[in-house]
Amino acid sequence: MAADKRDYYESLGVAKGASDDEIKKAFRKQAKKYHPDVNPGNSKAEARFKEINEAYEVLSDSDKKSRYDQFGHAGVDPNFGAGGPFGGGFGGGSYGGGFGGSMDFDLGDIFGSIFGGGGGATSRSRNAPRKGERVRASVAITFEEAAFGCDKDVSIQRIEKCDDCSGSGCESGTTAEKCSDCGGSGVVSVQQRTPFGVMQSTAECQRCHGRGKIIHQPCKKCKGLGMVRRNRTITVTIPGGIDNGQTISMRGQGSAGVNGGEAGDLFVTISIKPHEVFEREGNAVLLNLPISFVQAALGAELQVPTLDGKVKYSVPAGTQTGAVFRLRNKGIQNLRGSGRGDQYITVNVTVPTSLNKEQKEHLRKFAEAGGDVVDTKKKRRK
Repeated sequence: MAADKRDYYESLGVAKGASDDEIKKAFRKQAKKYHPDVNPGNSKAEARFKEINEAYEVLSDSDKKSRYDQFGHAGVDPNFGAGGPFGGGFGGGSYGGGFGGSMDFDLGDIFGSIFGGGGGATSRSRNAPRKGERVRASVAITFEEAAFGCDKDVSIQRIEKCDDCSGSGCESGTTAEKCSDCGGSGVVSVQQRTPFGVMQSTAECQRCHGRGKIIHQPCKKCKGLGMVRRNRTITVTIPGGIDNGQTISMRGQGSAGVNGGEAGDLFVTISIKPHEVFEREGNAVLLNLPISFVQAALGAELQVPTLDGKVKYSVPAGTQTGAVFRLRNKGIQNLRGSGRGDQYITVNVTVPTSLNKEQKEHLRKFAEAGGDVVDTKKKRRK
């Protein structure tokens, strides 16, 4: 199904809107890496190679690329576009000439997936309810928002039923005619002579192209398709404790279903912005805390930053560089449960790089009292 396919731009590793040269260069690079000759007997590489070729076939064709950019896989998937309901274009013929002359484009390829599969599909498979396409999006949040949760608005594009015709494809005040050739089933019986006698089978109705109805006055807004692509803003509730790269699934917020099928799902991938002082390890918050060697030697009460604001913490006398202290329940909220992780403070004892004369003298006395040998020679001027 088209809804299960990977995005073509993602397959080639390029951004949407990439130039023809960028697409070609990316294709050559990927094809060389996954070519079956380079990966003999590797079924995964073979599948990836086919995926890359399919993506390039669409994105290297300006017409197909335009349709894919507008309608996604529904606009170019041959499994659905072939023999679609508008496979013969919108010009007169069996559509009763109600379009005012032929038009030089065919929307059957674009929305073939909306109205059914191609070729000899049965009435049940072509007109059966199908789930709509999934939609993907991403959103960036802060370290604190990831820790405690938040609501974020995400802009997406999805296929929806046309408001003007309620998805029927017919102009207001008109209705579609049931196809007289197939009786509305979308398929007809076909007899073929074979060496074994006359064989009877079913085939797609050529008059209605498997849709079972004929639209004489198509809706002006959706051009008879019953579906339109719209921009929407969806509010996503992000739970506290979510991690970078994780994805939230929102059921029914993707594209509209086909033939009464349920809507597809929306998948939102989370990107967490780096914090100035904090790092994360699971549900733990990590902090490197610089202190002076005097504070380390004598001990001190410090103001330590946490996700909840600054808290007081007493560093014991004799603290060494690399010492780690823990603040309980000051970490990240547990994603699947109650409570929070802890915060770990790693001490980094700093050595001053510039001392005045008085400070140096005090340190020399301190060293002498402890029996330490220090360089007391004054540098001579040249």
